[in-house]
Amino acid sequence: MNIKLLGKNLDDIRPLLSKYHMTESAGKDVELIVTHGGDGALLGAQRDYPGIPKLPIRDAATAPTCSVHTADKVLAAFQEGRLTMHRTPVLEAVCGNGVIRGINDLVIHSREWVSALRYRVSIDGEVYAREVVGDGLCFSGVHGSTAYYRSVTRGIFKVGVGLAFFNTTEAVDHLVLPENSVVTVEILRGPGVMIADNDPRKIPVEVGEKITFRQTDDRAEIWGLDGFMCSECRTLRHRK
Repeated sequence: MNIKLLGKNLDDIRPLLSKYHMTESAGKDVELIVTHGGDGALLGAQRDYPGIPKLPIRDAATAPTCSVHTADKVLAAFQEGRLTMHRTPVLEAVCGNGVIRGINDLVIHSREWVSALRYRVSIDGEVYAREVVGDGLCFSGVHGSTAYYRSVTRGIFKVGVGLAFFNTTEAVDHLVLPENSVVTVEILRGPGVMIADNDPRKIPVEVGEKITFRQTDDRAEIWGLDGFMCSECRTLRHRK
């Protein structure tokens, strides 16, 4: 199998590739992206190579793994057909000609850190909040429910999409919406910035502009995502 290897400490995993009949390729014949690192490596690979399946493996040098999820065992499980393919929804935010995508969180935030945003929120064409004053908001998919959304709401969700509000002056309920929901945010006072996952791009949004959030029909194909998110591995990382 022709693969592309991305991430950190790649020399720690390269010697294993031939054992599992994998060959690194720089051409267009890549069948699989293997990421060696953490969540950021996986998110970056999905952004740069959206149409190719991913196999994420934790870098044990920086994030200890349990005995089941070492690089050797994950590669063996993949070769033997024991890993599950997860098709994770891709989210999209559009503002004018600016488009940004992610699988964790799409975020609108104030561009000036000392000044709040004022914005209006509509859901499927109906006004949900006429004016919100705060730092911004995030639109999350199921995979992202354990990331930024969780840090804001202290909750997670298993189906649909999530909408969480940052540091609002008045109480605004966080929401879990049907997956086909379309959320529109109009900037009443700015400026703001639109970002996604760990994408280094920052798309400016100005007063009067509208940002539309939705879950697309596209999916990120990720092998063994349940093992990559293993709770025992997470506990070991936190102890370190």
